[in-house]
Amino acid sequence: MQIQLSDHFSYGKLIRFTLPSIMMMIFTSIYSVVDGFFISNYVGKTAFASVNLIIPYLQILGGVGAMLGVGGSALTAKTLGEGDIPRARKYFTMMVYLMAGVGVFFSVVGIAFLRPMAYVFGATDNMIADCTLYGTTCLVFNTVLLMQYGFQSYLIVAEKPKLGLIVTVLAGLTNMVLDFLFMAVFRMGIFGAALATGLSQCVGAIAPLAWFASRKNTSALRFAKTKIELRPMLKACANGSSEMLSSVSGSITGILYNLQLMKYAGEDGVAAYGVVMYAAFIFIGVYVGYSSGSSPVMGYHYGAQNHAEMKNVLKKSLILLSSAAVVLTGLAIPFAGTLSSLFVGYDAELLEITTHAFVICAIPFAFMWFNIYTSSFFTALNDGAVSAAISFMRALLLPVICIITLPMIWQLDGVWYSLVASELLGVVVSLGFMLGNRKKYGY
Repeated sequence: MQIQLSDHFSYGKLIRFTLPSIMMMIFTSIYSVVDGFFISNYVGKTAFASVNLIIPYLQILGGVGAMLGVGGSALTAKTLGEGDIPRARKYFTMMVYLMAGVGVFFSVVGIAFLRPMAYVFGATDNMIADCTLYGTTCLVFNTVLLMQYGFQSYLIVAEKPKLGLIVTVLAGLTNMVLDFLFMAVFRMGIFGAALATGLSQCVGAIAPLAWFASRKNTSALRFAKTKIELRPMLKACANGSSEMLSSVSGSITGILYNLQLMKYAGEDGVAAYGVVMYAAFIFIGVYVGYSSGSSPVMGYHYGAQNHAEMKNVLKKSLILLSSAAVVLTGLAIPFAGTLSSLFVGYDAELLEITTHAFVICAIPFAFMWFNIYTSSFFTALNDGAVSAAISFMRALLLPVICIITLPMIWQLDGVWYSLVASELLGVVVSLGFMLGNRKKYGY
């Protein structure tokens, strides 16, 4: 029987409902990892470092998709919970139009400023050609990237998370197969990696777009005739701003990491950081997937003013995520060397640096889930201000302070330990907001 947002959620039902979102994030992470694997092993560590250096720039532009998707879906879920289906459909349609327009705009602007920004981010003359080629190719597909981000959230609101999983798997498989063909067979290098990513994003965007527009869509969420209403669009953007802020903040801190790593370890440091981040995406994907998957549930019951179910979902979510954290941290640390060797096993010195960094950077897996869930939780409650404040503190302010100060004491190790320190301090911030808003929202 299909699980509905209005249901009472047991542990099993929560797991079943969020599992497609978790799998979506894991598969999305895996095909990003596959990109890194093929680039490192078939093009070389300089190309690998170049890609990892320009990725934060691409993530800053792509973060708008997270804002529009999560913010818009939260507003839509709340409106459905209030029983106003026609208005929810209008909001959904408006936000899809906005995603398409914004995607085209950022493609043009992003390509125009790509080369000078690559130098600002620390690219050397030896890296600039790869940075520019990879970044330009990816930005051509920026519109479908934003649409892919957005539709993942809207499929959950439409109570079709399994369809979202199928689409993500198809997109991931497309990327993996094309990575192999373009780099291992046709030797297309960096361009092949970017092209494979862009074409897979087309699958991730066009397939759900076709479903929402088709007669097979029997859900409450579908396209409708609408006029552009500035107020709900701004509300959705403000509510989803925390997700964009997380993406932008993560990109800014990534830039700072790369600059510090170029200072203390050169291209090897940037390559090592890339490996750590690729592997971390898979583990963090569990937390992000669960948080985004359960967010519409919380948003619906908040709209319906069902405080008992809000408390139920919150309690069970905290227990499930803390349990997952124990398992994931227990897996990450012992297998640090094995995972690192998949990417840089061809270079003994780089492998040693990467394995050491991985062990340190795996420590936050034990507690970073709380920061991720808390930000998503307040987005579901349509409290964009609190969600954005949490994201700003734990994803930008605290990491920047740690990245700048700790390397002064411990040099290269200070860069790795800054991730541990910033996430731990972020838990304190998140806990304060969670406890301070209990009475206001009744959870």
